[in-house]
Amino acid sequence: MTLLFFGILVSYMDRGNLSIAAVPLMKDFGMSAASMGTLLSAFFWTYAIFQMPAGYLVDRFGIRLTYAAAFAFWSLASAATGLASSPFQILAARLALGLGEAVAPLASMAYIKQNFNDQERGFPTALYISGMTLGPALGAFAGTALLEWYGWRVMFIVTGLAALVWLLPWFLFAPRGVTRIQRETPAGPIHFGRLLRSSIFWALTISIFVYSYFWYFVLTWVPSYLVLTHGLSNLQMGATVGIPLVAMSAVSLGSGSLSDWAVKKAGAALTVRKVFVCCGFLVASSVLLLLVIPVKALVMPIFILSLCGLGIAGGNYWALSQMASPPELIGRAIGYQNTIAQVAGVVAPILTGFLLGPSKNFTTAILVAGLCPLIAAAAVYSWIRQTGIRRLQESLGHHE
Repeated sequence: MTLLFFGILVSYMDRGNLSIAAVPLMKDFGMSAASMGTLLSAFFWTYAIFQMPAGYLVDRFGIRLTYAAAFAFWSLASAATGLASSPFQILAARLALGLGEAVAPLASMAYIKQNFNDQERGFPTALYISGMTLGPALGAFAGTALLEWYGWRVMFIVTGLAALVWLLPWFLFAPRGVTRIQRETPAGPIHFGRLLRSSIFWALTISIFVYSYFWYFVLTWVPSYLVLTHGLSNLQMGATVGIPLVAMSAVSLGSGSLSDWAVKKAGAALTVRKVFVCCGFLVASSVLLLLVIPVKALVMPIFILSLCGLGIAGGNYWALSQMASPPELIGRAIGYQNTIAQVAGVVAPILTGFLLGPSKNFTTAILVAGLCPLIAAAAVYSWIRQTGIRRLQESLGHHE
């Protein structure tokens, strides 16, 4: 779990570096906000397309070699961004980055599903989620420092190549081969008609899309919002992005432990996870306060509150997803959800760039992003039921 934590941390640091460097890149290459939105979304094109194939590789071959090869590939792609001499070359590097990083979340979720039961998954999932939040936070702190002192090219090269040291402990400690579940429990046929009639299937599909839209709006455009709207320097921007993400990580770990304790006390995993998820999403929507309190000094507190809400929801949301997925199909089941999530990752930066327009006004963009956690909470609360989970698992070919 420690290695998976650092692996996803590096993954999110690498994917977030472009948003840190967005303003100087627009200046260097004379790009509009809409063009930068396209570059920011490019990562998600290949990341989304490769989710299901990556899930098959994880289910079929295990995580050891699959993850190692993917990690090396995406680290080199990230470093190559620093050598780009045109927006087209940055586009190519981002497409390669998305292809490599597709394996990381599926391998992590597969390991958690196959090694922890329903009462234990809150904390390990929260640990994984904390890597997702600390990665952008570390990128905000270290990336903005490198950007300020050495420029965006050095930032990409250093962060990309330095991460390769992770491969050494991975080869020492990563599990070999496939699990007993993968060998002894062949996946049954997926009943697509029944699957499409499942309310929980649509609840997970809708909620992961809007949840991810909000998350990727934060990762891709909030750094530019702080610079363009509030006039923050690169280092100030790094702190204003990084501190809320660190707070989110701490809250995620705390809520994961607390929810596991509550599940063991109450014996109702689904109910407990739903309460944490819905309450967390409601708190995350507090980002809408930026529209009514546009005070520079309150920007960081609002982001801290909003992202802490996302921290409450995140680990428990993915624990819910794992409850609905048969262990022998975990790679492909989570791969489907991640595909939908990355479609949101494609849409969020492009739509935000379009909504900003020539004036680069963030009002409508923040309104759209802030409504997304409310929609996610409504979908989870209304449509996820225990009977629905049983029917969904049967649709995926799993029988006890």
